Amino acid sequence: MAKYRRSWTVKAGLALLVLGTGPLVLIVAGAALGLTSDPNPNPVGPGLLAFFTFWPGVILLAYGLLRARKDDPV
Repeated sequence: MAKYRRSWTVKAGLALLVLGTGPLVLIVAGAALGLTSDPNPNPVGPGLLAFFTFWPGVILLAYGLLRARKDDPV
């Protein structure tokens, strides 16, 4: 497991996924729980951020996991 944590591509992929989709997920979850005044928010900015960071994050994460697994001497 430590080999995955050392990979910069895994770290970059996770960062893109968490920081890119996190705000949108928080807004949607907040609206579902009734924490916002608007039950149907329209978060355009966080939606665009998630749109542009989701697939690059998934690709970097997958590449990093495969690369770290391939470089494993065991």
